[in-house]
Amino acid sequence: MSKQTLQFPSLVVAALILCVALAPAATRGQTPSGGDRVPVNLSDPSRPALVKVSLVNGGITVKGYDGKEVVVEARARNRESARSDSNMKRIIVSSTGLSVEEENNEVRINTDSYMRPIDLTISVPLHTSLKLSAVNSGDIVVTGVDGELDVNDVNGSVTLNNVSGSAVAHALNGRLLATFTQVNPQKPMAFSSLNGDIDVTFPADLKANLSLKSDRGEILTDFDVQVQTAPVQPTVEDGRPGGKYRVRIDKTVHGTINGGGPEYQFTNFNGGIYIRKAGAPR
Repeated sequence: MSKQTLQFPSLVVAALILCVALAPAATRGQTPSGGDRVPVNLSDPSRPALVKVSLVNGGITVKGYDGKEVVVEARARNRESARSDSNMKRIIVSSTGLSVEEENNEVRINTDSYMRPIDLTISVPLHTSLKLSAVNSGDIVVTGVDGELDVNDVNGSVTLNNVSGSAVAHALNGRLLATFTQVNPQKPMAFSSLNGDIDVTFPADLKANLSLKSDRGEILTDFDVQVQTAPVQPTVEDGRPGGKYRVRIDKTVHGTINGGGPEYQFTNFNGGIYIRKAGAPR
């Protein structure tokens, strides 16, 4: 009887270990549908965070929420195969190679998957600054974040929905769309594209100095912009004798909104520039 009593706790422990080993994947850092999920505690939740993301292949979606953690979800994007063989079953590759590091409220996120697109969905506290970079096969979308935003997408569009603070945003081969609910009155901003429209909406009380350049597109706004009318002074470089003599006249248009403020640069090559006032009729 004594021997059976000693064996019973051992059997219970073994059963518990087996249950843990067979626990659902979601409890081991995966989403129910197979992606990876990593919640990150900040070193000091009372301070704003800085989140840095760099992707070679894939898209980035960032959402502000009323919480204290940075939650990262990653999902591998599988292409449908053109081959059809009824005798073979396709094995889905769900590994993402996700890497997340946190130090002193700075969270760095990347993946080691360079050929297969990885889509990231990141939930961040509302007061968070972002530095986001993507190259191929994906767009960058940011919603409801208040901070300093540095966003760059080479072959995709950039969308900033209902953000606050300041932004430096570039979409090389895509559209750049941004809507600001509030702006930092002390911070300059810059928006640029090579092949896509730039469309930005600001609060009606915006105060800014504008610097505008578009080679193959129109510049439109419903703000009352005071355009600089004074002749542009040429830049003269005289390296003679023995060097070059060069005169350059800048084609950038300068103006002010509501008396002026920080400098806002808009630069485009093959697309239009639209600067909208919140609440104005469309």
